[in-house]
Amino acid sequence: MFAVGEGPAADPAGAHFDRRIRSFQPRRSRVTRGQGEAIRRLWPQWGLDIDGQRVLDLDALFGGLPVVLEIGFGMGEATVRMAADDPGTGILAVDVHTPGQGNLLNLAEQAGLTNVRVANGDAIILLTEMLRPDSLAGLRVYFPDPWPKKRHHKRRLIQPEFLTLAATRLAPGALVHCATDWEPYAEQMLDVLTAHPDFENTQENAQEDGGYAPRPAFRPLTRFEGQGLDKGHVVRDLLFRRVSGE
Repeated sequence: MFAVGEGPAADPAGAHFDRRIRSFQPRRSRVTRGQGEAIRRLWPQWGLDIDGQRVLDLDALFGGLPVVLEIGFGMGEATVRMAADDPGTGILAVDVHTPGQGNLLNLAEQAGLTNVRVANGDAIILLTEMLRPDSLAGLRVYFPDPWPKKRHHKRRLIQPEFLTLAATRLAPGALVHCATDWEPYAEQMLDVLTAHPDFENTQENAQEDGGYAPRPAFRPLTRFEGQGLDKGHVVRDLLFRRVSGE
């Protein structure tokens, strides 16, 4: 699809890491001309492959801005809106969907943004191998694959092991924000976040309101979310804070 160095690699980590249970399915759907051109022009400047072979210097990458990691950004519309509304925060946006990567790069350029970087590959490898401890100001996981079949629940991203890993890369006070329109997954997210010693619910009356948060103004309503609401889905937001180990 792209010449070497022009765009995201098909398997950036290669055979360097054990094949664990994946929480995502790579999708190599058709890339439009505009998306492809955006990748060819902008990937060398704003894109990076998650190869697990280096530790990222986030200060250099984002000019010293605090950085929020977003795992799974779809076509990037919400990411761009949040980045435009908060230019003082860098967004490291991770996905494996090539059309979405190209669309996000294209939208970011059109909006004149400089605080978005696009990472291609496995977010677990990124967290484990490529980010320093306490280097993130936040974590966003919006509408992850719910893996609805019981035999696939182990593939869900929000698990105790994932939270333990994420906590090592999040600075104390960093906000973890999850959203889903799949009620059973929302319940699991709430259970594991509530039980984890490294996180606390930001909702002061968590027991009274069920533990969920109202959709904060900084998370825009996405097209995908709107389709779910039209179908009668209930969208749940969860806002938890990384607590200090002291």
